[in-house]
Amino acid sequence: MEYQYPIDVDWSQEEMIDVIHFFNRVEDYYERQVDRDDFMNAYRNFKKVVPGKADEKNILDDFEKGSGYNSYRAIKRIKNETETKKFSAND
Repeated sequence: MEYQYPIDVDWSQEEMIDVIHFFNRVEDYYERQVDRDDFMNAYRNFKKVVPGKADEKNILDDFEKGSGYNSYRAIKRIKNETETKKFSAND
C-alpha cells in the first residue's frame, strides 16, 4: 500500500523523524508486533512535536485515511494494558 505520512513542513528534520518513527510503530502494531515500551516512547516523542489534541486528531485522522490504520485504537489499547509487553492488532 502506498501512502504518505502527514508531515508539517515547519517541523525540523528531527521532529519529522520522531513523527515518522511513531507511525512506523503503529504500522508494526497492525502488520507484525510492537513492544509496549518502544511504542510508548515513540508516542511520547510524537506528543512533543504535536502537543495539541486538535492537531493530534487531525494528523492521526490523515494517517488513517492514507493507511487504514487507526492510531487511536493502538494508543488506547497499549496505554490501558500495562502488564502486556508485546502487542499486535491480530491478538
